[in-house]
Amino acid sequence: MVTDQQVKLLLRLLGEEPRRAIAAVKSGMDEKTARKYRRAGRLPSEMKNDHTWRTREDLFTGVWEALRAMLEVNPGLEAKTLFAYLQREYPGRFQDGQLRTLQRRVKTWRALWGPGKEVFFPQEHYPGRLCQSDFTDMRRLEVSIQRVPFEHLVYHFVLTYSNWEAGTVCFSESFESLSEGLQNALWELGGVPGKHQADCLSAAVNNLGDQAAFTERYQALLRHYGIEGARIQPDQPHENGDIEQRHHRFKRAVEQALMLRGSRDFASRQEYEEFLRGIFAQLNAGRRERLREELAALQELPDGHLEACKRLRLRVGPSCLISVQHNTYSVHSRLRGETVEVRLYADRLEVWYGQKCLETMPRQRGEGKRCINYRHLIDCLVRKPGAFENFKYRDALFPSSRFRMAYDALTARLPARAASKEYVGILALAAGEGESRVDDALRWLLELEAEITREAVRAVVMSGRRIPLPTEVSVAAADLADYDRLLAVGKD
Repeated sequence: MVTDQQVKLLLRLLGEEPRRAIAAVKSGMDEKTARKYRRAGRLPSEMKNDHTWRTREDLFTGVWEALRAMLEVNPGLEAKTLFAYLQREYPGRFQDGQLRTLQRRVKTWRALWGPGKEVFFPQEHYPGRLCQSDFTDMRRLEVSIQRVPFEHLVYHFVLTYSNWEAGTVCFSESFESLSEGLQNALWELGGVPGKHQADCLSAAVNNLGDQAAFTERYQALLRHYGIEGARIQPDQPHENGDIEQRHHRFKRAVEQALMLRGSRDFASRQEYEEFLRGIFAQLNAGRRERLREELAALQELPDGHLEACKRLRLRVGPSCLISVQHNTYSVHSRLRGETVEVRLYADRLEVWYGQKCLETMPRQRGEGKRCINYRHLIDCLVRKPGAFENFKYRDALFPSSRFRMAYDALTARLPARAASKEYVGILALAAGEGESRVDDALRWLLELEAEITREAVRAVVMSGRRIPLPTEVSVAAADLADYDRLLAVGKD
């Protein structure tokens, strides 16, 4: 097949060579072919005729009109659905291998006569004008902290002009997480853009049409920083296209860094957060020029952070429990019947009374969870040990697996009430003398298969003896005299 380049060479050589045959040979074609292209004065690509005829029999003759009528009524019908319909209506006429032909026919119909498709309009971005943020789920990266799966989100922030980005580890799409993440990003950036755009998060947006666009707490946050709020339409994530694309690229960068690191396990949450800060620094390294333009256009930061917590006033019930965001937490028995202030942050909650912070507890994720501290209830349990056996949250009163093993050993040997009394005594000892010391004593007694009692545990704890760790292995030093005696026997 003669190419356009050969013909171009031929036309150039015809003006240089004395004979047409020489020009044809040098351009790699027959003399008759060269004559044809010289007379035509056109390239091979210009002489091709459009392929308008069929090379095979139309398999869908007689049924296509009915299919087209169905598509006009319901344009969303898939070719596979239509093909299944044909196979039912005309048994044995259509084989599975003909589906691809129908798919091409339907695709052509959609392009020529089908309904118009949604169009995405590229947007012009300007320095310092717009930032976007959203939460992204990091579970698929399978990060762990000390071999325990670390299920978490990242609040992700990006400037749409320079693509400068930052993030904060969090555990739910709550307002507290939004407030902390946004403020962390703005203070790290050192300025405030003109507008902040988010999706329809219930933490920020009133999703009922008869209310104001944003929640009161989110409006207060925007006023504090002098930033305009914006939201996208429901179920239209492409309107937040910059942050959605950054989610993908950020998680891909984290995935690659984890593979390069050789391990997805971290010693602490702090180490993991430092690892993420390194990823963000690496991603932002190539954006310095455009970031300088952004920084010149940003507004100034306010005098300080806005408190990123929700304050609740709750009355402590007779069980010394409080319910916060559909989760249960224990407080000290001294607070029974009192009204306390709970300050709910993104990852923790604080219990305040009399202008003093009495407790700081990790915030439970989701609903129906509990955080029960046996130290809060132990003084009451000592007076009422019989309540332990059927306590609703009894499983929370086993600080470690060895405490549970000790209780099981007690119940196997003693009546239920006596076993509960003995175990509550051991738990009280842990609260007074140290949980780790009692845990070591229980491990020692269980390894010796000794009888577990409150007094036996107390005796081990009070003895002050050092209990070897499970990983410690003691090997007695070899006596070289034994080796000498072995040699002497060999000589005899």
